[in-house]
Amino acid sequence: MELQAKKETKANVKPAASVQALVDSLKSSGDDIGQITELTSEEKLLVAEFLKSLLRLMQPLASSIPINTSILPDMGTVIQAHIEPTGHLALLFEDGRFELKDLADGANRDLMITIAEDVLPKFKNLTSVQKRKVENRIKFLSSVTKEMQKMSEALSAVATTS
Repeated sequence: MELQAKKETKANVKPAASVQALVDSLKSSGDDIGQITELTSEEKLLVAEFLKSLLRLMQPLASSIPINTSILPDMGTVIQAHIEPTGHLALLFEDGRFELKDLADGANRDLMITIAEDVLPKFKNLTSVQKRKVENRIKFLSSVTKEMQKMSEALSAVATTS
């Protein structure tokens, strides 16, 4: 009887330790869930700010920016992809289908990060191109305006002497 009692005691101890380990694990998971909730809320705010900033950056520079299709996760054969200032990813598939993905959607967060990593380096080129355009317009307008001023002054001088 004593031997059987010792076996039962050992058998009973294991489940108690095992139950405690499960309870500790569940408590830790509960803490993680609370943190995930807080982090998700913060992420949502950051995504909204990111997309608002993207809109402000893109509006004067480009109506859309092409995305390298090789970086896209497996979603079918995409032949063209562009990011729109609204935060939507426009996808054109080989079969002619067109699809818009809202990058603000929680289900598309990983895709948004992938797209951002492709798009953000392209802003340097876009701003350089825009700067050159403005510089060229200024150069043109400066030259033309000076000549027009000379002509108008000469014409005014002629008109006053007549």
